[in-house]
Amino acid sequence: MSTATFQAIDPTTGDLLAEEYPSATPAEVEQACQRAADAFEVFRSTPAATRAGLLRAIAQGLEAQAADVIERAHRESALPLARLQGEMGRTCAQLRLFATVLDEGSWVDARIDTADPARQPLPKPDVRSMRRPLGPVAVFGASNFPLAFSVAGGDTASALAAGNPVLAKAHPAHPGTCERVGRVLSAAVRAAGLPEGTFTLLFDAGYEVGKALVQNPHVAAVAFTGSRAGGEALMRLAASRPHPIPVYAEMGSVNPVLVLPGALEARGPAIAAGLHASFTQGVGQFCTNPGVVLVEEGTAGDVFLAALAEKTATTAAGPMLTPGICRSYIKGQDRLAALGAGRLVQGPEGTAATSGRAAIWQVSGEKALAEPHLLEEVFGPSTLAVRYRDRNQLETLLRHLEGNLTATVHAEPDELREIAPLLSLLETKAGRLLINQFPTGVEVCPAMVHGGPFPATSDGRGTSVGTRSIERFTRFVAWQGFPQDALPPELQDGNPLGIWRLVDGGWQRG
Repeated sequence: MSTATFQAIDPTTGDLLAEEYPSATPAEVEQACQRAADAFEVFRSTPAATRAGLLRAIAQGLEAQAADVIERAHRESALPLARLQGEMGRTCAQLRLFATVLDEGSWVDARIDTADPARQPLPKPDVRSMRRPLGPVAVFGASNFPLAFSVAGGDTASALAAGNPVLAKAHPAHPGTCERVGRVLSAAVRAAGLPEGTFTLLFDAGYEVGKALVQNPHVAAVAFTGSRAGGEALMRLAASRPHPIPVYAEMGSVNPVLVLPGALEARGPAIAAGLHASFTQGVGQFCTNPGVVLVEEGTAGDVFLAALAEKTATTAAGPMLTPGICRSYIKGQDRLAALGAGRLVQGPEGTAATSGRAAIWQVSGEKALAEPHLLEEVFGPSTLAVRYRDRNQLETLLRHLEGNLTATVHAEPDELREIAPLLSLLETKAGRLLINQFPTGVEVCPAMVHGGPFPATSDGRGTSVGTRSIERFTRFVAWQGFPQDALPPELQDGNPLGIWRLVDGGWQRG
């Protein structure tokens, strides 16, 4: 067993919490990966109903332990209890949502092209295909969502739903939360009669366990939510393997907000209030935090920013998630200043050891184009106002943006018609477009896309929220010329599961 231990830190006081957690040794990581590989041989062939039952049992177990889990998460993250209660509800809802996906069954994308021996000039073979699981998935939890994007979060739920064992790396900022949640998952796996390696929780104070997981030959995919530096490091490790594997990393995003002149004139104060609430919510520690707002030069924009600054000047500082995140936020502010941005206002100092002070910065469109690093993420309660000169410069600025999770436009109806080309451009820059709303808050639903072009994510074709997220941990397999009794039930002629299937070019059920 490992003798190296670590402790969580109370972000409010900076004090170490009493409990100690062991970092896994290389031998323990190897053993866990081997168990996951062994479990995959069984778990990948379990009926969908069994996996659905597992997900519902996990949700039920979390609800039974909710008070203890939430209290521990509060101590380790300084997130408000009400916020964590909502996050627990979201976590359980995600698990049950994927259970319903399994019940319904069409997620496998079953396709059947029946044989035609009489076809000329060559007979047509019988070909059938569907999604199948990849293998053990390494899941890295997020610091800012210790429940919904962690041990039992959306990545774990979607990976298990698809039939993949999960190797979860506990986040070092909230190991006690991870331990409590991990016990619930392990108990649900045992109760379902599934192999022990179907779920494993590993602890690590640093990076060695994560590196070992990504490089282990038994691991088939990686799910990560965190910084761009962390995500890119995992991508390089995965690509350097003898057999490279996919890394689905959600990394950084400035989530640009474009406020057009007509919207400023019609409802500038309301937009300022909404934007302020959005970029300061949760001390700015959301992946969808609006870090850049594009506002035209002129009096209307000045009035808008003055209203935004007035609210920000009295915004109380709050504890950030970890000392490291707090230090990075301060460095990000220093970078903006060094690159020539002007600070319009900063909120009052706080009393917590990791206090994050709200701030608004301003820069000209010309400066933003000359210094592209100005348009990089600062994770925290800060936003940069970019004052564009005219429509041409606005389009140039949008073209210079990197990939984002979201892009938001505030516009009046007549303006929307005028800027159709800009909306089409934004479609290439973000995974989710919003009109006259704010990007913080990600609805968990089948249509949601929480992803985007690099560097928002490592692979812009996927999503980490919504039912499509199950697709990341699958691959297509085709069966050609198989007898009926050798086919998976999803592809048999009788359709015993009653799922929607594409049969000879037409969708059928039953």
